[in-house]
Amino acid sequence: MTTLLRRLFTDHPASVEESYIEHLFFAFRFAFWLAVAGWAALVHAFIPGLCEKTASSIIRRLYEQTSNRG
Repeated sequence: MTTLLRRLFTDHPASVEESYIEHLFFAFRFAFWLAVAGWAALVHAFIPGLCEKTASSIIRRLYEQTSNRG
């Protein structure tokens, strides 16, 4: 059981050199900005003149933050 718990909660954060809490906050912030990008894309779908580059800019920034991790 402890092996399963360690695998689920600490192995991956350790692989990117973070504690569980650090990884939790990073992933939460990442999810928040993905949701913002999704909403911006949805707004843009209905009103093409709004949020023209918002979603792609957010996705680009998120990619840069994660491309060189672990």
